[in-house]
Amino acid sequence: MKRNEQRRIFEEWLNQHRGLLFKVVRSYAFTSHDQDDLFQEITTQLWNSVPGYRGDSAVTTWIYRVALYSAIGWSKRETLHRKNHQSIVADDRLLRQTSKAANPQLEWLYEQISQLDEIDRSLTLLLLDGFSYREIGNTMGISQNHVGVRLNRIKKRLTEKSTGGDSNGI
Repeated sequence: MKRNEQRRIFEEWLNQHRGLLFKVVRSYAFTSHDQDDLFQEITTQLWNSVPGYRGDSAVTTWIYRVALYSAIGWSKRETLHRKNHQSIVADDRLLRQTSKAANPQLEWLYEQISQLDEIDRSLTLLLLDGFSYREIGNTMGISQNHVGVRLNRIKKRLTEKSTGGDSNGI
C-alpha cells in the first residue's frame, strides 16, 4: 500500500471514528496526560494497522479491536510503571477530581466502567456503542453466549450499585 493511500484511509478512519477512540481512551486512562498518551498509542497502532485491514470485518469492528487491544496493552504497561512510581497516585486523584464531567450520571457510569476488569470494560464499551453480542464476540474473540453471560452479570452489578445510593441519581 502506498503511503498516500494509507494516509487517506487513516485520516478518514480518524475523522469518522474519533468518538469511538475517545470513549476507549476515557475508559482506560483517567488523567489528561494519560489520555493524551493513550490516544497517541491507539492512533499509532491504528496507522500501523491500515495496511493489514482486508475488509473481512466492518471498519468499526477493526478500529475497536485495534483501540481495545492497544488500550489493554497500554494499561498493563502503565500498571507496572505505576507500581514503581507510587508518588504519581496522589496526583492522579487530584487530576481526576478536577476533570469531572458536567453530567454526574455520565461521570458515575464512566467511574463504574473504569472499575471493571479489562475484558468487561471492553465488552461494556462495545455494547454501549450498539454492537450486537455476535459482533462483540467477534471483536473480542469469545463466543456470543459468553458475551451474553458476562454482560448480564455486568448489568446486574451496575443495577445493584445504582440502587445502592452511590450512583448520583441513576
